[in-house]
Amino acid sequence: MNARTGTDRFDADVAVIGLGAVGANAAWRIAVRGLSVLGFEQFEPGHAWGGSTGKTRLFRVACLEHPGLTPIARRARELWRELEASAGERLFLETGGIMIGPPDSHLIAGTLAAAAEHDLPVERLDADGIALRSPANARLDPGDVGVWDPEAGILFPEAAIIAAADAARAAGADLHTGVRVVSVDPDADGVTVRTERSDYRVRRVAVTAGPWIGRFLPDLPLTPHRVVMTWFRPREGHAAALDTLPVFIRSVPGHDTWIWGHGAIPASAVTEAGAGTPGFDAKVGPEFDGPFPGDDPDAIDRVVHPGETDGIRDLVAATFPDLEPEPSAATTCIMAHTPDGQFLIGPTADPRVFVGGGCSGHSFKHASALGELVAQSVLGEQPFTDASFLDPRRFAS
Repeated sequence: MNARTGTDRFDADVAVIGLGAVGANAAWRIAVRGLSVLGFEQFEPGHAWGGSTGKTRLFRVACLEHPGLTPIARRARELWRELEASAGERLFLETGGIMIGPPDSHLIAGTLAAAAEHDLPVERLDADGIALRSPANARLDPGDVGVWDPEAGILFPEAAIIAAADAARAAGADLHTGVRVVSVDPDADGVTVRTERSDYRVRRVAVTAGPWIGRFLPDLPLTPHRVVMTWFRPREGHAAALDTLPVFIRSVPGHDTWIWGHGAIPASAVTEAGAGTPGFDAKVGPEFDGPFPGDDPDAIDRVVHPGETDGIRDLVAATFPDLEPEPSAATTCIMAHTPDGQFLIGPTADPRVFVGGGCSGHSFKHASALGELVAQSVLGEQPFTDASFLDPRRFAS
């Protein structure tokens, strides 16, 4: 696949549909290879209407969801650092992170499996070790253990997406924002991308539209659903910043469920990230394990209603004596889940149409490297790691 020439009948080599977390990075990684790229986004990069909003996202290397995610996380960190350098602002804050739960739980066993397969420098912790690493996590069930991942941290998603879109433009990508794509129509020798304004001809297309992927690829098993995100202030006289409450995923004392989050972010870190706000409170959310109700991403209720945060309030009250259990802030986003909880990265049934999405609640940390994998798939390159477990065709009947 060669770069477009002035006499070519195509408008670009590749169209990228959706410039969120994966799409903006895919446009960047395709453009730096010298191909012509058209990118389309119905809003603006860094918008608040999809699944990549909410001030922060967790970053982990010891990925309990699948050991094959660890090399993707490590490549993602390299690319996040590259974007930081080009943007001149902080996108990734490495804090270390802790996983807490029963020793035979998937939370602990999955983390240790990834660590063992990739020789990660994790540290196993007993109750005293947990209290030392993360004093705010001292409330435990009997027998709970911890795993410390020193490579974990926090990403600033809105700033990171904008940085990726800017890097794509700098590499030559032509990004069209505020433009809604109506359809993606492959044929014998290319793809027609139809927008509300114009039609474009490209050789291949990458559909990276997050919860809107189903609009273009309805045969993929992807379920968008509305999620409420919540933040919590420390109780008077207590502290719950990153030094006492670093990145965590943990079981809830007396409950058969997990929660995840991190302590309050200092104003200095937010300022360096370009967020323009004076820091913000601890973020805590529940673990989602389905089944998931299907929601229309064009008709999501953006209002957080009374009673919607009662569940997370009770979990915070059971877990963190240093936090006020009533949320100090709440907002919504949309996640899109696959049946097996893994992403959709690679070719579809049509050889000209590729996909990058299926966040399943844990993709943002990997997004820069997922964009790289989408680029490699579109170009027919050897992927930097085995990503066959993410192949969309695994769901073909």
